[in-house]
Amino acid sequence: MTMDKDKILEYCNAFSKNTLMETLKIEFVDAGEGFLVAKMPVNSSVHQPMGLLHGGASLALAESVGSAASHFFIDAKNQEVRGIEISANHLKSIREGVVFGTARIIHKGRSLHLWEIKITDDEGNLISLCKLTNMVLTKENK
Repeated sequence: MTMDKDKILEYCNAFSKNTLMETLKIEFVDAGEGFLVAKMPVNSSVHQPMGLLHGGASLALAESVGSAASHFFIDAKNQEVRGIEISANHLKSIREGVVFGTARIIHKGRSLHLWEIKITDDEGNLISLCKLTNMVLTKENK
């Protein structure tokens, strides 16, 4: 990542306006060499009918943070990122609080990025373990 931490977080939070990330109240909170972290509140707006964090909300957090992180490894003027596969193992449930998605790069190729995203609660307990593959495309209309 070529920008400093504050600029990365400011950029990520700005491009989240008027998107699913804003709807889910996902906020980017930390960044460093090869990783990006976002948090999401857990409340009834992201629950499944049994009152637990919905797996789809977890995946939305994972894809949001992993896709955003890929942007810092591309030439944004000439390239763009598309998520092409995501998977998750949901290991623990949570009813309320905050979850954090930490994306760490596993493979940074010219055309594919592979991310591991760990979703944890505020005590560091692993809630879900996700894998995201992003494809790097050449922009057709620059």
